[in-house]
Amino acid sequence: MSATLSTPDTVETSTTPESTTAAQPEAGAEQEHDHSGHDHTHQHGPTFNPEVTRTVEVTIPEDEVSRAMRSTVKRYQKQARIPGFRAGKVPESLIRGRFTERIRQEVLEAVMPQHFKRAITEGNYKLVSQPQVVDMTMEDGKPLWFKAEFEVMPEFSVEGYQDVKVEKPSAAFTDEDFAAEVERVRDSRSTMEPVEEERPLVNGDWAQIAFTGSVQPPGEGEPATENAPLTGEDVILEVGGSNTLPAFTEALRGATVGQELKFEVSYPEEFGEKRLAGKNVAYDVTVKSIKRKLQPELNDDFAKELGEYSSYEDFTTRFRENLQDEKDRRTETETRDRLLTALSERFQFPVPESMIQQQIDTRLDRGLRALAAQGMREEDLKRLDFARLRAAQRDSATSEVKSLLILDHIADAEHIGVSDEEVNQEIELLSLQLREPLDTLQVRLTQDGSIARIREQIRRDKTAKLLYERL
Repeated sequence: MSATLSTPDTVETSTTPESTTAAQPEAGAEQEHDHSGHDHTHQHGPTFNPEVTRTVEVTIPEDEVSRAMRSTVKRYQKQARIPGFRAGKVPESLIRGRFTERIRQEVLEAVMPQHFKRAITEGNYKLVSQPQVVDMTMEDGKPLWFKAEFEVMPEFSVEGYQDVKVEKPSAAFTDEDFAAEVERVRDSRSTMEPVEEERPLVNGDWAQIAFTGSVQPPGEGEPATENAPLTGEDVILEVGGSNTLPAFTEALRGATVGQELKFEVSYPEEFGEKRLAGKNVAYDVTVKSIKRKLQPELNDDFAKELGEYSSYEDFTTRFRENLQDEKDRRTETETRDRLLTALSERFQFPVPESMIQQQIDTRLDRGLRALAAQGMREEDLKRLDFARLRAAQRDSATSEVKSLLILDHIADAEHIGVSDEEVNQEIELLSLQLREPLDTLQVRLTQDGSIARIREQIRRDKTAKLLYERL
């Protein structure tokens, strides 16, 4: 048996994942008869964090329950269509017997919410979860009694938050950094051309090679794939280049087209490819050709090929500004994350399980949307191991919830508010991103309660930015 309990802040809660709404009585409807007139249930909802779980017990006077019962039965008498009886003339005893469970459900939904609200108000509870009715007795001629459990907002202090500091690194974009980025763009526009003259490879040349390699000695007891030969065709390496292993440079320097080489490479323990880290590999290499890289000149024509730039100077000015803005954002984001981590370590308090689960839902929804956008089929999405995915998200979700609660407390201490203009600007930006008409979006966000969440997020962002700027 379930009933919907409305909390003071208008959050609808239910004893089951889906609240039950009584249907209209119909002839021949299935029913469960309860001739004892007594109902005693023990129901268990989702797991709560015991440290922030509270319980209320509510007793509703028998006369109030009886009035609701009589009113409901009379309505069923008027609406019921049962063969052999005229409309509105079905005996009360038949109505009570045929629609027992549905009538009781309506009675519960009629009398329980207001009494639950009163208990929440009197206890001054700040609910963060859907309350769960865990025990209830409903017996004819006696008061209705029920017990409900729920999670509340944890109580904690952020006194001393101003003293929590982390290093704020410089976001300055140096000339060396900029030169490297320009060279990267220039390199992406480079072309390769073959070297026609017959000569040996020298530093700065690009060698086109084919190779096979075998790990020495083969690993014992390792999967066959770990010992499979290494092969490559038409691989291009820069002789003496920073990304070329020194052993390859030493072997290739002085070699000519058509030459076959044999040499070993000892890979360092920290090598990026795990299969090769710390291993010796014997290579057979054939030099197929020598190439040289042709880089474009850094001039106005180069700039115009990259986009709508009037000159090379225009390109470098705007490119540097964009790089600086990107580094500013990255530095701020990374520093704010470290600051929130430091605050979370400073202030310890229990985190409501329901808030953790909601954050996991948010993270999974974001991840699934990204996978769908990348082309993953719906049937493949359904095959994902969601239990494992949820477990993997738990630690991150817990940290995020804790950080958000700390930011809310600091926002209160700093008296940070959010204007309607700020909310409207965020909605306008969202409208452009979603390509949804502004009026339609505002209606949808208002109906699903997202406006309040947008305001809350803006407030948290303003708080985090204030803390960052004070570093």
